[in-house]
Amino acid sequence: MKKPAVLLAVTDEAMRQSARGVLLRLGYEVFEPSDNPRDLRSLRHRMPDLVIIGPSPDAPWKGLEVAQQIHQHDRRVPLILITPNSSEELAIAALRAGIKDYFKYPFTPEELAAAIVRCLSQFPSREVSARHETTAPDLIDSPRMIGESLAMREVHAYARKVAPADVNVLITGETGTGKELTAELIHRNSPRCHKPFVPINCAAIPDSLMESELFGYEKGAFTGAHGRKEGTLKLAEGGTVFFDEIGDMSQYAQAKILRVIEGKEVNRLGGRDSIPLDVRFIAATNQDLDLLVRESKFRKDLYFRINVARIHLPPLRDRKEDILTLTDHYIRECNHQLGREVLGFTDEALQSLLRYDWPGNVRELRNLVEAVFINLPSRTISFLDLPVQFQRRLRETDGLPQDERERVLSALLATNWNKSQAAQKLHWSRMTLYRKMVKYRLSGGNEVPEGPDASLHQRA
Repeated sequence: MKKPAVLLAVTDEAMRQSARGVLLRLGYEVFEPSDNPRDLRSLRHRMPDLVIIGPSPDAPWKGLEVAQQIHQHDRRVPLILITPNSSEELAIAALRAGIKDYFKYPFTPEELAAAIVRCLSQFPSREVSARHETTAPDLIDSPRMIGESLAMREVHAYARKVAPADVNVLITGETGTGKELTAELIHRNSPRCHKPFVPINCAAIPDSLMESELFGYEKGAFTGAHGRKEGTLKLAEGGTVFFDEIGDMSQYAQAKILRVIEGKEVNRLGGRDSIPLDVRFIAATNQDLDLLVRESKFRKDLYFRINVARIHLPPLRDRKEDILTLTDHYIRECNHQLGREVLGFTDEALQSLLRYDWPGNVRELRNLVEAVFINLPSRTISFLDLPVQFQRRLRETDGLPQDERERVLSALLATNWNKSQAAQKLHWSRMTLYRKMVKYRLSGGNEVPEGPDASLHQRA
């Protein structure tokens, strides 16, 4: 197997020697651009499997520019940033530049080795990627499934395999993770793409109407049946039926649907003949079907019928590295729809999004962005531009009181008056915290005089 190739874009000699030693011990191939380590012209001829970027002697943030240049060639290359200084601002900027891991220098060999192995294990080698791309083309409409995290890359990779295979699929995941979008994506990339995609909300159809709605009925089958009606399942002929929230289906409905899936035929109410049915079944649920089967609340035979191929969509809290990409996408959509030119979130606001657990997942994030646009934000979205309900939920999550002076004091006490940590807890910059401390005359538990006070800054 070909050794992974790692590019060292590191200027500092001691830092470069330390990193090279770790890479060689791991058995990786190491190369550096000739003449100037930051000369990236060699990338036109050979793109590495991993790039390690060090700080520039004249500008500590220069490494982020290097990262952006590399991603102009190929966004799939994982990047590690080594920096002599670490800050909240740098962390946010590194996230925006596509950095997958960064840490301070000096580092231990074990720390760097762990970061390298982690990045290379998450991103397949370029040789493997090239083979994969020739056998599994990109998904049609895949930009609608936004995310470059490892979890979402795995979802995309498996969806590429599942789509052309005419088998039943079970999609699991919490509410708001995009299960119907994934089902539609599979349909659009299948041989059935030119036929209908018919979603059915299993929780919205009562048992009394289930057969007439899904299977159809003949004239005179019941009072009010004045003519023949095709059922929803037959309307999807040749295409895909999507059973949304199948875990909410009653035992009665489960038995009826199992018979349809097994026999690939339906019987209209009041009819005598079976009608052949040529459809693909995709089901989705936010419930634990394995548990429901063990508790005899979901039929085991139906479970095995729908669980041929399985895709699990991760919650947003487990792939927060995708939040920036998602918000950028939703902001572009809202800008287009409303004729605005909003650039994005401030670092303070973005940090608050990264700290939140997102129980409503991607749907909740999208709703948040749309709610922000109702109030016509300026070019950038600050923390105070976020909906009041979201601000309140975030403060409750952080365990902070609602009164601003009490919030400031609570954060300072909780962090033993460490202003960097208190500012992070409050989702403020350090200078904002300083101004609030002066305003509320807070300094190590003692009151301070009105106006600027040098002793306040000595505690920083």
